[in-house]
Amino acid sequence: MTDPRDTLYADPLSEHGLFTFDDSVARVFPDMIKRSVPGYPTIVSMTGLLAGRYAIANSTVYDLGCSLGASTLAMRQHIRQTGCRIVSVDNSSAMLERCRNVVAATTHTADSADHPAIDLVLADLQDVAIENASVVVLNFTLQFIPRELRDAVIARIYRGLLPGGIMVLSEKVTFEDPHLDALNIELHHQFKRDNGYSEMEVARKRNALEQVLLPETLNQHKQRIAAAGFNSCDVWFQCFNFASLIALK
Repeated sequence: MTDPRDTLYADPLSEHGLFTFDDSVARVFPDMIKRSVPGYPTIVSMTGLLAGRYAIANSTVYDLGCSLGASTLAMRQHIRQTGCRIVSVDNSSAMLERCRNVVAATTHTADSADHPAIDLVLADLQDVAIENASVVVLNFTLQFIPRELRDAVIARIYRGLLPGGIMVLSEKVTFEDPHLDALNIELHHQFKRDNGYSEMEVARKRNALEQVLLPETLNQHKQRIAAAGFNSCDVWFQCFNFASLIALK
């Protein structure tokens, strides 16, 4: 079945305020993120691979800001350690309800014993205790949290991770060099145009996001992660102004 096409910003007469993860976005989200985020399928599939490598038996794996569950399902596919469970958190009821349907449709009774159980939690990730964790994933989540609260989020994740655990953090980023920043923004916009978005759609979506999605530089992310106490951190994937980092405790 083909995912519904994202045409939310195609009608010049439609009214859109600030971007929000409501039902209209949830309905077209798979198409939207595939056509808007370069490298997204690779990040999701490799998140599963990393979880399979670093998950510890009888521990908890967290997907914070799980949206429709793409990373959750990738991790479930790869984790074979016994006694693990995945806690998938999102603060959008529309996203989580569709995620629930996706998870149910891909769960087969015959092989459920070989995969970790999935707990779907409707909550602000800042209200969710991170405990006994071996893997914590934030794929394009931190960028929607106010900047002044981000240090505390990463510090809480560090405290909740077991020794040897990892955090995967994927974000839209900015560049300290203004010429590189402008280049990568334009390359991203061209990526979206090449995927069928019109110039008007690109502009309207950017306007809707600019007060909601607040990116930082890779150095800012690395400094925050180091300050939280992680032993090491570096970029494992980047395409234009989208990057994913792995941090090890």
